Parts: sequence; structure tokens; C-alpha cells
Amino acid sequence: MATVAEPTEAALVARVTELTEQAEALPDPHARQLADELAAAIVQLYGEGLERIVAALDAGGVAALAGDELVANLLLIHGLHPVPLETRVQAALDGVRPYLASHDGDVELLGLVDGIASLRLQGSCKGCGASRTTLELAIERALEEAAPDLRGLDVEGVAPAPPRREEDLGGDVEWVALDGAADLARGAIAAAAGLLVANVAGTLLAYHDACAACAAPLTDGVLLGGRLTCATCGATFDLPRAGRCVADGELQLRPVPLLRNGGPVRVALVR
Repeated sequence: MATVAEPTEAALVARVTELTEQAEALPDPHARQLADELAAAIVQLYGEGLERIVAALDAGGVAALAGDELVANLLLIHGLHPVPLETRVQAALDGVRPYLASHDGDVELLGLVDGIASLRLQGSCKGCGASRTTLELAIERALEEAAPDLRGLDVEGVAPAPPRREEDLGGDVEWVALDGAADLARGAIAAAAGLLVANVAGTLLAYHDACAACAAPLTDGVLLGGRLTCATCGATFDLPRAGRCVADGELQLRPVPLLRNGGPVRVALVR
């Protein structure tokens, strides 16, 4: 007998979303109300069960449960997550700092009041062209993963939205996992999902794989001390400084937001 594969977490979430939309589209208002009451009763039932499970476990057992992303989301729904919200927010910001540092920037948590986090972008990142992208993509994605119960953000130091490149218009942002990127050795570069991924002193950075001087692929280049030299034209780019060209400050590689929060390495791509 063939083995039936268990549905993935993403497939389960998609199925719940699909069924919810179908229930909301029911033409009979009594049927919609019945579906809502049934869903609420099931959530309450499982919430009561989870509460009893958590109460029966020691601190180590609860922490182990929270380490599973699916279980952690269920604990959050029922207000049972063992890690305080502020701790999870701070951990998420720590995870996104390598990307901010590639723009000579940083982010500071000023406070957390009524579920709203007050942040401040620091350094030259707040004045660089990628500051809004960094905020909307990297920071928000990191917080979405670690603290989906966060109610909102209040951010200081965000530069006005820069003009977008023509090729970036009209697309939706998709976060794509990069298989094997987490195992990239220090000082190494690799091609993944049409991007150049580099490990600079233990920090992973991602750029569009095209030289800003000659448009040739950069994966055949040489990376030394954070500086990548194009094998085709010899132009050198400082990867930790947002891919700026060493000889010509007007030339710059196109950085891509990258997150590495203990799970798979992900990058934000415009589709």
C-alpha cells in the first residue's frame, strides 16, 4: 500500500484559508453564522486542551513546544506562548541586523506599549535608498515570523520612498527559501535563485547577480575581505557597504533583503 504523505504546515494553512473563504461566501446568512460558531467552538475546544497540556509540562517542555513553528502559532492564538512578546521582538531585530549592517545601519527597540513596538533606524541606513525596503520587507517579515501577535509598528528615521526601478514595478514580493545557503562557508560565494549569495565573516548577504559596471554575472568573481571583484571587467564592490563600487561611488550592486532567523535562509524577490 502506498504511503500517503502528511500535509505540510503551509498546505494546512492554505486549506484553512480556502475553507474560511468558502464559508464566508455562503449565500445563506444562517449557514455562515453556523459555520462561524462551529469554527469558534472548535478553536475554544483545542485552546482548552492546549492550556491543560501546557499546565502539565515543566518549563523545558513548554519551551520545546514553542520551538515548533506550527505549535508556537497555536500557542500564540490562545495566549499560551512561554516567551514574552518583547523578547521575541528583540530576537527578531537581532536576526535582521546583518542586513541592516550591510547598509551601515541598525535598528533600536525603543519600547513596546499595548502590543505596538516603537523602533528607530540608526546610522546611514535611514538615509540610503533601501531604507524603506529594509523596513517594509526585512524588519516586518522578521517580526511577522517571530511575533505575529504584534499589533503594529511605530518607526523613526525612515527616509521617503525612493524612486523605484522600472523592472521592480508591478510585482508582488515573495519570500523564497535558499536551500543550502546556511551551509555556505566563510569567504565563499554561490549562485541561488538567480542571486549572488556571499558569506562575509559569517554574515550572509544577497545581491542580484549582475555587475553594476558591465552587467556580467558575478559568481565567477573573487571575494576577499568583503570585497568582490568582477571576473569580466575587474570592478570591485564592497559587499558589507551595500555593494558600493570601490572606485566609482555612483556604481552599486542591487542588494536583496535576506533573513536568517534560525529557520531556512530566505530572500525577498519581486515577482
